[in-house]
Parts: sequence; C-alpha cells; structure tokens
Amino acid sequence: MNIKVIKTGKGITPMSVCNDFYIDNNKERENCLICVFPEIEYQEIKGFGGAFTEAASTTLDKLSKENRDEILKLYFDKEEGIGYNFGRVHINSCDFSLGNYTYVEEGDEKLETFDVSRDEKSIIPMIKGAMEYGDIELFASPWSPPAFMKTNGMMNGGGKLKKEYYDTWAEYFVKFIEGYKDRGINIGTVSVQNEPNATQRWDSCVYSAEEERDFVKNHFGKKMADIGVKVLFWDHNKEKALERAKTVLDDKETEKYISGIAVHWYSGDHFEQLSMFHKLYPDKDIVFSEGCYEYNRGKIDGIKIGEKYAHDMIGNFNNYCNAFCDWNLLLDENGGPNHVGNFCDAPIMADTVNDKVYIHDSYYYIGHFSKYVKRGAKRIGSSRWSPVVDTVSFKNPDGTIVTIVLNMTDSQTEFYISLKGEIIKTTAEAHSIATYIFE
Repeated sequence: MNIKVIKTGKGITPMSVCNDFYIDNNKERENCLICVFPEIEYQEIKGFGGAFTEAASTTLDKLSKENRDEILKLYFDKEEGIGYNFGRVHINSCDFSLGNYTYVEEGDEKLETFDVSRDEKSIIPMIKGAMEYGDIELFASPWSPPAFMKTNGMMNGGGKLKKEYYDTWAEYFVKFIEGYKDRGINIGTVSVQNEPNATQRWDSCVYSAEEERDFVKNHFGKKMADIGVKVLFWDHNKEKALERAKTVLDDKETEKYISGIAVHWYSGDHFEQLSMFHKLYPDKDIVFSEGCYEYNRGKIDGIKIGEKYAHDMIGNFNNYCNAFCDWNLLLDENGGPNHVGNFCDAPIMADTVNDKVYIHDSYYYIGHFSKYVKRGAKRIGSSRWSPVVDTVSFKNPDGTIVTIVLNMTDSQTEFYISLKGEIIKTTAEAHSIATYIFE
C-alpha cells in the first residue's frame, strides 16, 4: 500500500511529511498495536471550521492585503491551507464583537427596522473571501435577543426571553437568514441559543430545558422548517447534553424540528455522553460548535493547547461527533477585540500594529484532521493497545484511509498499525501528532 505520514510536535516541522516507518513482515505482532477496520463504519463527517466573529473580521481588515489573503488561504485552501469548509456566524453581537448591537432599533416589536447591513462592513466580506476557496457550510447562533425582548432589559448579564416575544424572536431569525441570503450567503443551520445555561457578563440569554423545548415546538421549529433551515439545540457544555436531550427530544412535537445537538468543551471531556446521546437519538447530528483557550500574552504553551484540541477532537469523533467548529478564526495582539475584556487565543493571531501574522501550534493540530479528513468521510473502526496514545480513523469518499495518532506523553513510543492484513512499524515522538494516509 502507498503510505504518507504527516507529523507535528515539539522538534518537528509543522505538517512535515515523514518516512519513519516500514512494512513489517511479522504478521504476529501483538504488543503496541493500533488495529484499523475499514469495513466497520460509523458516523459521517460533515466538516471542519471556525467562527466568523466581528473580532476576527475587523482584525483581518487591519492587515495588509497580502496578509489578509494569506490568512484566508491558510484556513480555506484545500492544498496550501488546512481545508476548512464549515463556519459559525453570530446573530446580533457576542463577546467578540466591538460592542453590543442588534439588527433592529430598540423597542421595534414589529421588526420594521431590521437590517443586517452592519455585517457588510466586515463580517460578510470575510465570509465571501473564504467562499472563494469552495463551499462553506454555515450555521448561526444568537448570544442575546435585543434588550427590550428580555426580562433583565439588557443584552448582557443573562436574563430570559420574554414569552410574549417568542414568536417575534423566531421571526427575527427568519429575517437574519433572508438578509444574508440576499447578500449571497446561505445559512443552512441555526442553534437556538449559545450557552443557554450560563449567565455571562457579556451577551447572554438563559433558557431552561423546558423553555427551549417550548420555544422550538410552538414558535421556532416550524418557521425554520418552512425556510429549509436545520435546528441545533443546547449549544453548551457536554456534561449536561444528555440531561437536556431528554427534555427536548423526548417530546416528539419538538424532536421533529431538531436536526442535532451542539456542544462545547469548557466543562471537560464527557465523551461518553456523546455516545449515549447517539444511542438514544441515532438520527441526530452531534456538532462541536465552540472551544478556545484564554489568552495569556507571552505565557502560552502552544503544544499543550494543540494537544487539547486534538485530544478533544479524537474523543468527540470516536463518540459520534459529525463536525468540528473552533471559536474565533483570528484575533489581534491582545486576544481580542472583545467588548468585555474576555480575551482568548486563536489558531492564528495577528499583530495589527506591525502587520504580522502568527500561526499557533493549534492550527497545525487541527489541520491534521481538517486537511485530510474530507467532507463525507466515515469514521471507521479502530483499537489501540493502551492509553499511551489517542487515535481515531476515517475512510474518505475516495477510499483513502486516514489514521490520526496523538502522543501527549514525555516519551517517544514505537508502535505498529495493522490494516488489511499488513502491518507497519512507526514511531510517535514525545508530544506529537501524526496523520497516516493509506492509499
């Protein structure tokens, strides 16, 4: 078989092609073995990407054309970049906006002033720049309705959507989707609410499980179905995914409008909840919709952050996740802009003062998945000899097999990969990730 090996890690050139393996004729290897089974197929992989926030787009705008073009190529070009084909957009402002804003004037209950033209200044041009590299599947999420629709009278600080505005808020989504469509951008999926269980000092809105269920069932679901838009629920941490699902999806009138669940990583792994969710609701997608690290300027362990991404992605995909979406595509030298000082790291950062671009290790770790696992791939069966390494395998639509191996330990490890009656011997360097492509 033809084999290509791409590696990233400490002391390894990012995404370098390596040949530190050989076909082992000893078919009886039992120790240190990863077994791959292409005939065992699981879920379909639908895409990889990041969020087109106002912070990302305005940071991009501050750079030279050369650097702007380079960043879009790094993310979205299938050959010279890491092949992103999935993205998230915020409805109204989020913490990574320049300030609180909505698409209507305050108090406009009839939505007569609705206008998404603010996004034409920065966000929409960034999306269109990315679209030049190919099809991008987009989903949109709100952080907060307009202040007048909420119980606390503010976009920040939590509060709830007033019940008398349930239908108006659902119509708001329709107008947002139509506004983007008029500008040549298709939003195929929405989530009901970003982090509905969190009262944040930035844009936020709280829904109980019952409130989310009733909003979808009685107001939101049909409006989205009528315009052909899919609906994700929860959009929050994995530890309560199953609990939320039992309330939302066990109601059949709600379930018919829901295409899947969106999850974040901020409460830890909880990979098992994804498998349990899949067992109970096998026809629903699982979308990883957000994850990031706080920004500590000059103190970031890039490899550690890269490993966090890869560990979470492997765990999620091994437990039926269908898609991965990182948080901000790009941030500035301060980890922003952010209107509440909640600064974060991103795979690509920019020094907007000196027009410089910095590619962090997380970019390469994510790229081990997004560049080589194609849309429409299926996760396939695999097993490993011990927790020394994390691994996951996929079969692309063209038949190529992709096996990703992560070593987060301090020790180099020799091991074997068994596939279709052949065995290769190879090495996982300390703190490294490798993608094995079998043709």
